[in-house]
Amino acid sequence: MNFESITLPSEKDEVAPDGSEIRLLPRMSRGSLSHCTLPVSVTSVAVSHRSIEEIWYVLSGQGQLWRKLGQQEEVVSLASGVSVTIPPETHFQFRNVGDQPLCILITTMPPWPGSEEAMAIEGYWKEASKDQTT
Repeated sequence: MNFESITLPSEKDEVAPDGSEIRLLPRMSRGSLSHCTLPVSVTSVAVSHRSIEEIWYVLSGQGQLWRKLGQQEEVVSLASGVSVTIPPETHFQFRNVGDQPLCILITTMPPWPGSEEAMAIEGYWKEASKDQTT
């Protein structure tokens, strides 16, 4: 196994299935790290992951996360310093409610296998819309 050092790319590497901008960071055999940006006034596409789990740490911006797993369902506020978990098969959607990009550091376990991992589902909010008021 080799060491890896990466500086945060200035441009996105890809667009996630939920519509957020992803900048890839180090990856190892049991997990991967990425920087996620959701632009101002944007709501992600609602998805559920087939097998991976994630831990999010909000770096900057303000948003809301809806997540549902079985009978558990909640909407939580996202702001700098907040950390949340996304267990496998959780339905989730997030939106930027602030005046700057919502930036999140995401650990994915196992490493992100590709876009087929995410299944689009019915969301809590209207998807990818601008100027949300609800």
